[in-house]
Amino acid sequence: MPLDPEVAVILKTLESAPPMESLSVEALRASLLYPPLERRRPVGEVADISMPLPGRSLPARLYRPVEAHSDGVTVFFHGGGFVIGNLDTHDHVCRDLCAESGAAVLAVDYRLAPEHRFPAAVDDSLAAVRWTAQNAADFSLDPSRIVVAGDSAGANLAAVTALRVRDEGGPQLRAQVLVYPVTDYHTPATRSYLDNQTGYSLTRAAMIRFWSDYLVDHGDATHPHACPLRAPSLSGLPPALVVTAEFDPLRDEGEAYAQRLRDAGVRVTLWRYDGLIHGFFRMGLACAKAQEGVLRTAAWIREAMSG
Repeated sequence: MPLDPEVAVILKTLESAPPMESLSVEALRASLLYPPLERRRPVGEVADISMPLPGRSLPARLYRPVEAHSDGVTVFFHGGGFVIGNLDTHDHVCRDLCAESGAAVLAVDYRLAPEHRFPAAVDDSLAAVRWTAQNAADFSLDPSRIVVAGDSAGANLAAVTALRVRDEGGPQLRAQVLVYPVTDYHTPATRSYLDNQTGYSLTRAAMIRFWSDYLVDHGDATHPHACPLRAPSLSGLPPALVVTAEFDPLRDEGEAYAQRLRDAGVRVTLWRYDGLIHGFFRMGLACAKAQEGVLRTAAWIREAMSG
C-alpha cells in the first residue's frame, strides 16, 4: 500500500533533521518532541510515584481512568532504542490507553543506555512488574489482571519480562502487548530492514547505533533477554497482541515473533498497519490511522482484562 498521506506530511517535516545515528545521546534526547498538556487526553488521575528497589528507586507514573471498567493495570515500557524516551514522551499514549481500556496504566522510567547497558533495563522492567503485583492492593488494583505493554524497545522489555516471569517465578500476567517490537538483532538483515532501511524516520543505521549503545558485548545479541526471538521456547507465555507497521525496519522480526508464539501454542492477535511507519503510536494527534491503532489496542487490553 502507499504511505499514509498524513504520515507522508510528518516525514516531510523531518527531512531537514539530522539522522539519529549522527547525534550525540544528549542531542538525541533533547530532540524528542511531545504534545503540550492541553492537547493530551484527560484522565481521572495522574500521579508520579517511586518504586523502592534495593539500593535505589525506580520512577513511574500511574494513570487512572475517569470511569474504571476493570481494576487491572497495564505496566507500560516506552520505546526509544533503549537510549531515549521517558515518562513525558509517551504520556499522551498512556493517557489514551488508560481512558480507552478503562483501567490503570503504570508507566515505568527504566534506566537507559549507554549509561546503563544491558541487562539494566530488563532488570528494571521485571522489578517493576513484581513491585506492581506485590503492592497492587495499596492502589486498589488486581494483581491477577496485569498486562505488560510497550512500543519498540519497550515492547522488547515487555516480551522479555513475560519470558522471565515464566522462567523465574511469577507474577502471573494476563496478556502482553507488543507494538512494533524489537525482537532480534540488526544482523542478518531481514527483508523489512533492507526495504525500509532509510526514508521512514527509523533507519537501519539508527538501530545499529542503538544496539551498540545498549549491549556491553555484541555477543549478548544471542541472549534471549536481549533478543526474545532467540529464546529456545515461547510456550507457556500469556496471550499476545503484536502490532507492526508496513514501512518499518522492525516489521519482519515482530511478525516472526508473533508466528513463533503461535507455533508454541500461545494465543496471538497480529495487526499489521499498512501505510504506517515505526513510531506511529506517538503520532495520533497528527494521523487518524495512527490514533485508530492506539485506541484499538486499548480496546484489546480492555477485553483481555475482562476475560
